Amino acid sequence: MASTDTAPVPEKTVLDKTGAADVGAGLDALDAVVTQRTPLLTVLREKALPPLVAVALVLGVWQLAFNLELTDEYKLPSPGMVWASLSDLWAQGTLFSIIWTSLWRGLSGFAAAVVIGTPIGLLVAQVKPVRAAIGPILSGLQSLPSVAWVPAAVIWLGVNPSTMYAVILLGAVPSVANGLVAGIDQVPPLLLRAGRTMGATGLSRARHVLLPGALPGYLAGLKQGWAFSWRSLMAAELIAASPDLGVGLGRFLENQREFNDMSGVLLGIILILIVGVAIDLLFFSPLERLVLRNRGLLVSNR
Repeated sequence: MASTDTAPVPEKTVLDKTGAADVGAGLDALDAVVTQRTPLLTVLREKALPPLVAVALVLGVWQLAFNLELTDEYKLPSPGMVWASLSDLWAQGTLFSIIWTSLWRGLSGFAAAVVIGTPIGLLVAQVKPVRAAIGPILSGLQSLPSVAWVPAAVIWLGVNPSTMYAVILLGAVPSVANGLVAGIDQVPPLLLRAGRTMGATGLSRARHVLLPGALPGYLAGLKQGWAFSWRSLMAAELIAASPDLGVGLGRFLENQREFNDMSGVLLGIILILIVGVAIDLLFFSPLERLVLRNRGLLVSNR
């Protein structure tokens, strides 16, 4: 008669299985990130209230300085007088035209700078002789004030839209390229070796290994490139004047200066600041949060 007794399971095997199950459960718990949507009131209090309070404080100090007559009215108009200048532009129907003229030039010039600066950055980062030859030049161009290019661009190209775009490119391309070079320098060597092992070479390596690995540094270069694009454009519009160019924010600012209209000058400065901040908040900040979240460096509660 066959025996029906089963061999006892070793205690160590049972403990190993139990430990493995506990580890697996722990890893599953780590992967299962519980997200809770933050109440709208909390978002407004944490995100919108601080800048609104800061703006209110600036306006309050500004109004106080005006009331105390710290200087002549034509040098320091009140916030209400600047608001009246804004209302006049709105009534004339030229406000959005002025903003759009500069915004379109800035965005299209920045896009061209990205298209040109990205391959330059890849080339400089990967080819040592090119880096030795061009790297210092890119750094020097990045530190050169954009306004220095305006007289040369006017002589080369004349007073036309091409001058604006040339100044934007000369100011933004070095920043985009240097940002990508810095990002590639920070890519972990293990990631590069893994890419080579999987057969990533040439454009495939750049697309699937270098650019994703260098994304944080590249994004920082893009943000700086946009800042240089916007500053370069304002410098060009301030100096170059022609009916063919239309009236952008920089030209509007210079026109108000020629009219000794300080309210208009401050309005122009504020509009330039608002556009720059809006582009950062609407495009670069969400993109930066997305990159950090995908890399596990930012936990979103929303």
